[in-house]
Amino acid sequence: MPLTDLTLAECLALRPDLDEPADLDAFWDRTLREARSHRTPARFTPVDTGLTQVTTYDATVPGFAGEPVRGWLHLPAGAASTPLGCVVEFLGYGRGRGLAHEQVLWATAGYAHFVMDTRGQGWSTAGGDTPDTAALNGTVPGFLTRGVESPHDHYYRRVFTDAVRCVDAVRAHPAIDPRRTVVTGLSQGGGIALAVAGLVPGLAGAMPDVPFLCDFRRAARIAGLPPYTEVAEYLRLHRDRAGTVFTTLSYLDAALLAARATAPSLFSIAMMDEVCPPSTCFAAYHRYGGPKDLRVYEFNGHEGGGGHHRREQLAWLRELFAEPGAPHALPDRNDRQLA
Repeated sequence: MPLTDLTLAECLALRPDLDEPADLDAFWDRTLREARSHRTPARFTPVDTGLTQVTTYDATVPGFAGEPVRGWLHLPAGAASTPLGCVVEFLGYGRGRGLAHEQVLWATAGYAHFVMDTRGQGWSTAGGDTPDTAALNGTVPGFLTRGVESPHDHYYRRVFTDAVRCVDAVRAHPAIDPRRTVVTGLSQGGGIALAVAGLVPGLAGAMPDVPFLCDFRRAARIAGLPPYTEVAEYLRLHRDRAGTVFTTLSYLDAALLAARATAPSLFSIAMMDEVCPPSTCFAAYHRYGGPKDLRVYEFNGHEGGGGHHRREQLAWLRELFAEPGAPHALPDRNDRQLA
């Protein structure tokens, strides 16, 4: 596939001027305060997956408006009594948490691993899934324009809140060290991870891969494949609503929220990505507020670095957690590495 966006040199020099709402922090403070006012406790029920080296729990966490959000919590079997470092993973567009045995990489590496179900996405499992309860009309197919007339109604306000509340629940779990909690995800999951990194203080790290939900206006103009094309399709139908749409989306822009993050991060960006154009991912990378490291995959599309990048993440996380009691062991650096 050919390059369809800026060159690497142009992306490295890019500093987009994004429109940030004056009340962005107040909007999210109020949203999260309301969500945390629901005192329903998280539940973790053991599940027999047939795996002998990983212990799995079916999790139910109070999310947006206290609504139940499902997930899987994986722990290394026979883990020591010392609380574990934890990787909280958010999933790509259209994906739910799947089956209990499917995603256990981080647990097999010795960490606790929480996989959040994404409301309204994926398919039902024996343990159930997480429905999106809001009934909003006037959208094109997909999630980006659900509730796009107001940030209070937008779908990703609910998803980001779910994600924050899952991190809250995980950090309160007795098997997990709250100081050593890292968020990660690919595409949609990468955008959610960036948003959470900006909204939750005290995280140990963030590992966003080819992140979605960044620099919406540019993405809607240049993305060759969905989901960003949903915004362009909506505005082809509603020619007079561009101002309202991009104002709403600015409250959900992971590149803006990433500027609030302080935890160390490892990004991946693919230069031939037609789903999440690299310039939009770089918008988040350049704005990210904490120490940051980067792997660029020059000839890859939205699949990004695949197994090669998992290897990079495993090494990065091992270094991050190298010193007990020092979750921010990585140096303050802004590396750029071409893979």
